[in-house]
Amino acid sequence: MFIILAWLFAAAVVVHNLEEAILLPAWSKQAGRWHSPVGAREFRFAVLVLAALAIGAALLAALQGQESMGAYLLSGYALAMLLNVVFPHLLATIGMRRYMPGTATALAFNLPVSVTLLYRAFEEGYISSARFALAGPAAVLAIVLLIPALFYLGRKLWPYSEMASHRAHR
Repeated sequence: MFIILAWLFAAAVVVHNLEEAILLPAWSKQAGRWHSPVGAREFRFAVLVLAALAIGAALLAALQGQESMGAYLLSGYALAMLLNVVFPHLLATIGMRRYMPGTATALAFNLPVSVTLLYRAFEEGYISSARFALAGPAAVLAIVLLIPALFYLGRKLWPYSEMASHRAHR
C-alpha cells in the first residue's frame, strides 16, 4: 500500500503545484504580508522542480524499499506538504478572508494522501520513528531552503519579466 500511496502523493503534489502555477503569481501581487510577490516564470520553474522532486522521491522509495533513503525523503516531503496545508494555505485564506491558490488541492489531495502515506510508512516498516524524527524535519527544512534558490534560478534562467514580455507583444 505504501508504494501506491507514494505515487498518489507524487500525483497530488503535481496537481497542487499546477493549481498554484496557474493562480498564485497573480494572487501574490495582492497578498501583502501573506506572500511576497513572485513572477510567474520563476514560480512555475520552482513548482516544476518541486513536482519533479516528488516524483523522484516516489521512484526512489519504490525502488529502494523499507528503511531506505527514498522512503525517508518521500516521507519527509509528505511532512512538508502536510505542514503546507496549514502554513500558508489555510492561514492565508482565513487571515485574508480570500482564497489562497492551492488551498483546495492542499485540503482535497495533499492532506489525506500525506496523512495516509505517513501512517502506512510507519505501519509497513518503511520508516522508523527514531530516524524520521531527524529525517522528517531535515527534509522540511531542505525544501523550505530550496524554494528561494529555485526562485533565483528561475529568474536567471528566464530573466525577462512578465512586464517586459507584455511590452514586447504590444
